[in-house]
Amino acid sequence: MRVAVIGSGYVGLVAGTCFAESGNHVICVDVDEKKIADLKQGKIPIYEPGLEEMVKHNVKEERLSFTLDVDAAVKASDIVFIAVGTPPDEDGSADLKYVLAAAESVGKAANGPKIIVDKSTVPVGTAAKVKAAATAVTDHPISVVSNPEFLKEGAAIDDFMKPDRVVIGSDNQDAADAMTRLYEPFVHDNINKIIHMDVVSAELTKYAANAMLATRISFMNEIANICERVGADVTKIRTGIGTDSRIGMPFLYAGCGYGGSCFPKDVQAVIKTADAYEYDFKILKAVEAVNAEQKFTVFEKVKKHFKGDLAGKTFAIWGLAFKPRTDDMREAPAIYIINSLIEAGASVRAADPEAIEQAQWRMGDKGDKLKYFERQYDALEGADALLLLTEWSEFRNPDFKQIEEKMNNKIIFDGRNIFPKAQLEKDGWAYYPIGSAPVGV
Repeated sequence: MRVAVIGSGYVGLVAGTCFAESGNHVICVDVDEKKIADLKQGKIPIYEPGLEEMVKHNVKEERLSFTLDVDAAVKASDIVFIAVGTPPDEDGSADLKYVLAAAESVGKAANGPKIIVDKSTVPVGTAAKVKAAATAVTDHPISVVSNPEFLKEGAAIDDFMKPDRVVIGSDNQDAADAMTRLYEPFVHDNINKIIHMDVVSAELTKYAANAMLATRISFMNEIANICERVGADVTKIRTGIGTDSRIGMPFLYAGCGYGGSCFPKDVQAVIKTADAYEYDFKILKAVEAVNAEQKFTVFEKVKKHFKGDLAGKTFAIWGLAFKPRTDDMREAPAIYIINSLIEAGASVRAADPEAIEQAQWRMGDKGDKLKYFERQYDALEGADALLLLTEWSEFRNPDFKQIEEKMNNKIIFDGRNIFPKAQLEKDGWAYYPIGSAPVGV
């Protein structure tokens, strides 16, 4: 099949590359000249395991190409995915200007029937707006499909190539059939993974999924906060409830809050949609409020330990990205914690395997107050405490003797509960986890 993907960011690039991998001819379009130039040279603008190799392979096989020319890409394709950004407005609603501009571009370039696929995460009613924008500038038949993505950063290739489900929202049977043919190679072992529904239901499905996962995280963080007050252990409680088949284990980890490009934005968007229809979505408003507070939990523990006096102190931070296997710093807890430490007069030495460049861009110039290190142990020199904020694999089983030798104090604040609490207590560390009592203090 011949496919165009407008928007070569995270979703668009992964989708386009995976479609090419399954034998389709794919043209990825973007307005960013540098991004397209880099992609043509095999330089990938995001960090996603396995993506670079797959891009290079499909470019070599001439199934995948990159261009700035949206008109030519649309004319050469039957199905056009819109995968541009939908940043939140100040009021939390999704900004659709890029989506609608892309739709208009498809309409203007159409040289025959076109299927437009909303791949961007968009609120209810967007498909109708997209169709209106495209059909206003063309006489050719335009069908609009809602096809939300369910990719996890750090595992996006596997998620796309071996999906749990594919949601296709369409009111046009021919468009629905074309989408089924496009996705069949990814679900050949179980065609029932392709779920057909109306457009509006598909639009809300993505938001509902992310809102539910965010709710589980915030719920578990609330349980963790209670645990610390009553003397319980949240990791044991997670096992106790997660083994219930009705509940399950995923997304029941207590920590220092969720971040990234999806959960914060999508929770806000659902709340905004509910408000627009005069419904007060109390649960999600609480989810958002809990998460906002949780991002400061580790900082509050640090401040309490040092009796409110952080001036002149130095803190090592392991982990900047909002989760492992990505360089994504959007809404990462590390941003809030680092800013709070610096505002309190402290200095920060931060290490992350992939997110340093993103952190430098998002954090700005903090002078000598913030330094970055590619090697995790280098960040420990002269530190008064270590803060673990991202559960990268290489952080899970460190050399605690080496950590002790480099730091001023044997103090660890574990924002992801990955270190061995009992062993650290035995070795004389002051250790602060999330959701259970600290030891050695």
